[in-house]
Amino acid sequence: MKACIIPRSEVAALGERLRREGRRIVFANGCFDLLHVGHVRYLRAAREQGDVLVVGVNGDQAVAALKGPGRPLLPAAARAELVASLEPVDYVVVFESVSAAEVLRDLRPHVHCKGTDYTERSVPERAVMEELGGSVRIVGDAKRHSTSSILAKLAGRARPGE
Repeated sequence: MKACIIPRSEVAALGERLRREGRRIVFANGCFDLLHVGHVRYLRAAREQGDVLVVGVNGDQAVAALKGPGRPLLPAAARAELVASLEPVDYVVVFESVSAAEVLRDLRPHVHCKGTDYTERSVPERAVMEELGGSVRIVGDAKRHSTSSILAKLAGRARPGE
């Protein structure tokens, strides 16, 4: 099945339908500003936590607030399309907030996955998942890949005047 990009307004209905079908819902989220191997490994590991993987992609204003000037590199629609093309992903939703809390409240996943740059205690939405009766899992490989480090490396290679 090819992943489906759904409007934010349809997240609650998707969650209800998947729970009725008895599916274990996993949610993962991020900026995905420049897709790299760390993202792929994170999403692959997240998918292993359940039956259906829903990925939240931060909207453009949220990425700018989280990452700073010059970001995002790609608009949200392009980032969502790239994430949707990955094999482990079932659904993608763009959300405009810095926090995924409201998406979690609407979707009501069984598991919220975050990358290894977090601990279970440092996940910003941990309290929301506890409130929903779900769990938080830290998945993926060690944080050795980041869009920021790739951009810094590219900036260091730029020739003066470019």
